[in-house]
Amino acid sequence: MRSIWKGEVSFGLVNVPVKVYSATEDHDLHARQVDKKDGVRIRYKKVRDDNGEEVEFSDIAKAYESEDGEMVILTKEELASLPVEQSHEIEVTEFVPADQVDPVAFDNAYFLEPASRSNRAYVLMREALESTDRLAICTFTLRNRTRLCAMRVYKDILMLQTLLWPDEIRPAILDGLDKEAKVRPQEVKMAASLIETMAADFEPEKYEDDYQLQLKELIEAKAAGGEAFTVEEREEASDDDGDDEVADLLAALRASVKDRGGDAESDDDDDDEDSSSKKKPAKKSAAKKAPAKKTPAKKSAAKKSTAKKATAKKTATKKSPARKSA
Repeated sequence: MRSIWKGEVSFGLVNVPVKVYSATEDHDLHARQVDKKDGVRIRYKKVRDDNGEEVEFSDIAKAYESEDGEMVILTKEELASLPVEQSHEIEVTEFVPADQVDPVAFDNAYFLEPASRSNRAYVLMREALESTDRLAICTFTLRNRTRLCAMRVYKDILMLQTLLWPDEIRPAILDGLDKEAKVRPQEVKMAASLIETMAADFEPEKYEDDYQLQLKELIEAKAAGGEAFTVEEREEASDDDGDDEVADLLAALRASVKDRGGDAESDDDDDDEDSSSKKKPAKKSAAKKAPAKKTPAKKSAAKKSTAKKATAKKTATKKSPARKSA
């Protein structure tokens, strides 16, 4: 890797010489614009707005609009003369608890490598951050921009992660949340059970970018004169139930938990008590008769009733005529 910045991390009277490297890279396949008739590449030209004449890249400068509307041209040398551009320092301004910086603010990530013969100061900074579980909030200038960033430990490496400025994060004003739906305690508990059955340690290497893999397959297949995906595969991939709301959310959650080998039989009695007596009189009647287990015949009937109940919950979300008549 090639470093993109060199300088020092400074906190208090301690300076840590570092080199900065980009921690991420783009793996997407990039398309070129071509003429669809014959595939000839389309290129963009830099032209003057007044007469359409092409301008060489070396003759292009940056211009900014002043407060009175005048366009002011600034050269690279003038931009490089800004005081912040002369600073080669990552200044630590404070140390904050790690959980106080919301992940939505994180932007680009950079690795920091010790740039001196002795890396004692680098290791000290890393160990101190790890032991206190804090982030170092810093400012530094990179590519003509002052950056707000957080320095943290990532796999025994000091990582610098730029942060979005507060006004760059949009307020979460969403019309769909104006009216919040009410959920029952049994639904919350069953959803928590489903989460537990799906709990695991995060291993990002298990996941793949399906779109990029399929795009490569399509490109290679078409280059060979074939077709990557059959009509049946495309129809199967596009098969969607739509945005239909689940009528019996609790039944769907229980089925999901059971499908993953979890315990889906819980709080049936509580569920019956919370249900409306007008909507489900049959269930209340069955609940009252359940304790009576004097004869084998009644016991058998109770088992049949339970079996019917379980079967009904595994069916489609709409109530069947059988359940209504029950």
